[in-house]
Amino acid sequence: MARTVDPQRHEARRLQIIDAALTVITARGYDRATTAAICREARIGSGTFFHYFPTKVEVLLAILELGTDDVSRLRDAVARIEDPMAAVLRIVDQLIEDASDPRLAGFVRAVAAVMTQERVAAALEADERAQRELLGECLQRGQGAGRIRTDLSIERLVSWVRLLMDGFLEQIATDPAFTAAREGPMLREMVRGVLAPQAPVPSRSSASTIE
Repeated sequence: MARTVDPQRHEARRLQIIDAALTVITARGYDRATTAAICREARIGSGTFFHYFPTKVEVLLAILELGTDDVSRLRDAVARIEDPMAAVLRIVDQLIEDASDPRLAGFVRAVAAVMTQERVAAALEADERAQRELLGECLQRGQGAGRIRTDLSIERLVSWVRLLMDGFLEQIATDPAFTAAREGPMLREMVRGVLAPQAPVPSRSSASTIE
């Protein structure tokens, strides 16, 4: 008789291995993060590891895919926020929260070392695409409501917000003194400043009239 698999237990074990892999990859870098070290961290045998993940790259991809899945859950959360600017800042707040994990800096560095691998690059592109689509939806709604500047296209605004967010993560990954807790409010302020509707610039004739 075939053995019955408990889906919840199966997923819990899978997430346990992913979490252990994140810890080991962060500490050692991808190349030096052996499956044996991941097994020790997860307190499992190698047979269990390879049952869930045939290769080490599979567990790395699983970590990246979890991030993409989080975007879908975040979309549900921001859809319930009436104020479009607040919705965008909720996305920024999620990034700040994720960046508060002490393992994030090391993981960003580890992924940067292997991001040219085809499957890793594809996973990163999928995550970036999901992030940009979510931002674009919020910004479109914001422009329609007059809460987001309209002098720039949605595409340009998305690119600028992503530039700020990516730069924030890169700085955390390279500068130990740059922390999410201290610099997160500044990121929110900068994003708000980029997106806020711009006051019209007085024309030269108007300025002369005022004088």
